[in-house]
Amino acid sequence: MNGQHWNDIKKVQSYIILKKDQHTGKRTSGIVKDILTRSSYHPHGIKVRPKWTGM
Repeated sequence: MNGQHWNDIKKVQSYIILKKDQHTGKRTSGIVKDILTRSSYHPHGIKVRPKWTGM
């Protein structure tokens, strides 16, 4: 599971790479609120909107 396909994305606890951390690849634990990428595949990964729960 590399996050390049919609089927890889679950709206549960996931690891997300924030925009500010893309150059380091640092992953943040969070919950996916919305999937923003319209196509079912993207070579650089599916863009999501995280749900902030105060973690």
